[in-house]
Amino acid sequence: MYDDTAHKTFKVTILDKKAFKTDESFLEKISIGSTGAKHVFEDLAANGHSPVELERGSLSFKIWKKIKIKRIRMPDLMCIQCGTRIESRAKTKLEITMSHSTSSPLRGWDSGLDENDMIAFVGCRKNGDRPIDWAAQKPIQYITTKDMRVAFQENKVLMVNPKGATEGFETRVTWPSAIASQQGTIIRLDDEKLQYKSETSGRTITLKLTRNGIKLKPLIAEGDRIELGQIVASVVPVINEFPCHGNKSEKYYLKLLHSPSLTDRYAAAKALTYFENPGLSEQLFKVMSNTKEHIYIRLEAASGLLRMGEDHAFSFFKALLADPYLEHRLECVIALGEINKKESRTLLTETLLDEKQNSEIRAGAAWSLGELKSKESLGALVQVFGSVDMSIKAEAARALAKINETFSHEIIKRLPLSKDSERAGLAWSLSKSGNFNIEDLMNVMVDDNARRWISWIIGTQDEKTFIHQIEELKKKDQEVYFAVTVFWKVLSSWIQGLDIY
Repeated sequence: MYDDTAHKTFKVTILDKKAFKTDESFLEKISIGSTGAKHVFEDLAANGHSPVELERGSLSFKIWKKIKIKRIRMPDLMCIQCGTRIESRAKTKLEITMSHSTSSPLRGWDSGLDENDMIAFVGCRKNGDRPIDWAAQKPIQYITTKDMRVAFQENKVLMVNPKGATEGFETRVTWPSAIASQQGTIIRLDDEKLQYKSETSGRTITLKLTRNGIKLKPLIAEGDRIELGQIVASVVPVINEFPCHGNKSEKYYLKLLHSPSLTDRYAAAKALTYFENPGLSEQLFKVMSNTKEHIYIRLEAASGLLRMGEDHAFSFFKALLADPYLEHRLECVIALGEINKKESRTLLTETLLDEKQNSEIRAGAAWSLGELKSKESLGALVQVFGSVDMSIKAEAARALAKINETFSHEIIKRLPLSKDSERAGLAWSLSKSGNFNIEDLMNVMVDDNARRWISWIIGTQDEKTFIHQIEELKKKDQEVYFAVTVFWKVLSSWIQGLDIY
């Protein structure tokens, strides 16, 4: 989860040796991707599918900078009912385009994709100042991998080489298309062009049906009403939705467990955890115990077993948290954050408090406890505010902010009993969630230190939200009242956030 404490521009580089992006630029790209994937997820659910996240992290913009996890390449989402897998591609400028490597098949545009997989293209626009402030736009448009491969093999694509390292040294492959820039109605269509009348301006807009000598096929007919951002002609068929046939049973996924494809086996292990059948535990146990299987497929099987309450999985997770490879440990704590069971919370708490454990793994455990939003985790999260490592403290504070959404009263009660370093984290989490009443905070102003933190908590909120509660604070403590109003004055001024460069 991203928050304002991470919203800074750093002059550092991350990720590959050959590819560098500033932290903020990379976070923005991750956020665009997760925004698009969430929108596709919602669209699938609205059209009768049962979507789940297939590639872990697709729906999140969390960045782990110290440990890079190399996951199995696969589509972002999958419908459990029909087995269709969907790769989401969010674009700030909508077009049918994919990144591609001509030097490594593992980084080819269709790596990890089967011909029946769908690729969803989503337009995104900026809707705020932060790198995570993006909104997805309609329509979502789906294309099969098979159709894109056919066009690629027939050279009906445009290849553009990268301009520099910030683009990751990857080629861009574009499947030529014509896209409506406004809502309107198709008024003319022939072999050379199409025309539509804009509903906004009333103008007639013409789109050519040839791009760089490549012929486009119209996807509409005269009289059709079209939407802003709709692909109206292309070298590949485009649809706005596809049916869920719902015919994939657990037998289908059990068979898929033996596929030679890593992606198939991973998808099968993931899918089987959603079938409420105790008889599946034996098959999942075999996968988890197979030391020749890919570790992340074993981890998905173990996750299913832990959800079923099988004790064997606890030992697997415990052992993986001591794995010599840090990326395996990190993936382990992230997976535990998806399983809201006592056993997973116990393992995460033990990992968080284990001072011998790697700091990034401990930070990951804090993040996962925040995902589970259990008040049982409050004590451990507050305890690590005394840690020397900033990444652990930061993730613990972010976790508390999530838990605050439900258990703010429990966190407020801890303020008078906490040390100053702990109060800092508690105050930050309350400030970020905003889930409190001023009366609740007035009751814990037990000393000057607490009064200062409470002044800051209230002062960092939107004045309009708490203006009607502030008179009671004035009656009880005029100094805190004054401090809050000063905060409001400064933070609402035009100078707030102004840089010298």
